[in-house]
Amino acid sequence: MSKRGQFPRSVDNWIVTVDPHLHCRTSMSEVYSVPVGVGHAAAKLSAWILEHVPNAFVIGPDVESEQWVRAVAEDAGAPYAILEKTRRGDRDVEFLFPDLEQWRGRTPILVDDIISSGRTMEVALRHLHQLGFTGPVCLGVHGLFAEDAFERLIAAGASRIVSTNTVPHRSNTVDVADIVAKAACPFLL
Repeated sequence: MSKRGQFPRSVDNWIVTVDPHLHCRTSMSEVYSVPVGVGHAAAKLSAWILEHVPNAFVIGPDVESEQWVRAVAEDAGAPYAILEKTRRGDRDVEFLFPDLEQWRGRTPILVDDIISSGRTMEVALRHLHQLGFTGPVCLGVHGLFAEDAFERLIAAGASRIVSTNTVPHRSNTVDVADIVAKAACPFLL
């Protein structure tokens, strides 16, 4: 019998996360020995774009993000582009932009799983402004915003900075509590 206000659990130790940044790994089981529930925020990001950014086009920061960014863009009914990123360090990022002329007049939305130092989005924002695009939006799943990252994104020309509520921050706009709850259900029953 469980104590009042607590859920009975079939597993004592477990982890639930949303869009883990696995980088060079294929699953959370390569990192943790306890069961892991994983939720995905792509549909929530797409829904936010549909509701808040008419005439959008989605931009992914690198080849690793293409499958995820494509899903966000397609569900939002928006075209997408993928940048070619060279990272020399946490704060040293360079991009090769594809030809974006066909999307002139659309609102660019930079989408990434994690916004930490903000450098990836900052460099991309500055380049978009040099290309004549206005009103770019930054959209991230996990808004860590180390040091002054949030302020630098504003200074670089972001018209809006939006994140999910996986990490508390003033940019939290997209609620993923239902995704976390669904991923946790197998461990709570």
